[in-house]
Amino acid sequence: MQNEPAVAVTGLVKRYGDKTAVDGLDLTVPRGAITAVLGPNGAGKTTTIETCEGYRRPDAGAVRVLGLDPIADARQLRPRVGVMLQAGGVYAGARAVEMLRHTARLHADPLDVDALVERLGLGSCGRTSYRRLSGGQQQRLALAMAVVGRPELVFLDEPTAGLDPQARRATWDLVRELKRDGVTVIVTTHHMDEAEELADQVAVVDRGRVIATGSPAELRGPEGESSLRFEAPAGLDLAALRKLLPEGVAADEISPGRYRVEAKLGPEVLSAITEWCALAGAAPERLTVQLRSLEDVFLDLTGRDLRS
Repeated sequence: MQNEPAVAVTGLVKRYGDKTAVDGLDLTVPRGAITAVLGPNGAGKTTTIETCEGYRRPDAGAVRVLGLDPIADARQLRPRVGVMLQAGGVYAGARAVEMLRHTARLHADPLDVDALVERLGLGSCGRTSYRRLSGGQQQRLALAMAVVGRPELVFLDEPTAGLDPQARRATWDLVRELKRDGVTVIVTTHHMDEAEELADQVAVVDRGRVIATGSPAELRGPEGESSLRFEAPAGLDLAALRKLLPEGVAADEISPGRYRVEAKLGPEVLSAITEWCALAGAAPERLTVQLRSLEDVFLDLTGRDLRS
């Protein structure tokens, strides 16, 4: 079983009444790596992860976690898997560090609780009930409870939501340390910079399927590709600009009067933009160049319209 991936999902289907939340999804998570699962709200990523955790029963398809069935083999898997729930999963009246110590006692070889408390800045709220913790403190406690048992695989749901920059960096450092210790980490996040910073592999989920996978660098595309943005009067003729640009270079108006050209920056591209603006009787303003980011890729794949 050690040769199997940490998670293998094949043809997963999950329906809620007439709604199909997951529609034939395939996902492979290698052992010992950090995998970020990204997707817009309603894309199916949460249902997929909850199925891998054993909280949902698939309607079709197969799910294997550490070589086992997450429902049929739940008793064997539970000590080997850590789960960080966004809602915390903690009794509201429980005191923070007491709850963490209780969780640690459920495992054969837990991490040192005091060291974990200090690392995640939970010492000042040790005797505070869960309901009275700030959102950031609740997040840090949920993270601590997920990793205290030294899991082989850990699921982290929005691990830095609501955290200040210092706590966010501490969380990132802990996730990297888990990887160094051979732990497989699956992160769901809406923060593209977090995925870019941490992930060895990214899986983009939309409309119930994985639509792209790869390392952040692979998804960003060829080295040197950049996003050139500038302002000019709204509604200019983009077809005319595309004729002037080198073949294969994309150009669009991302909002009225704000234009974007995706290309490796060079004299041909700059010359085409200035010529196009001159022909339109305008001048490009606030011209900036950004390397293509994972957020650019995500928006290109899933669209820029708001989801209900």
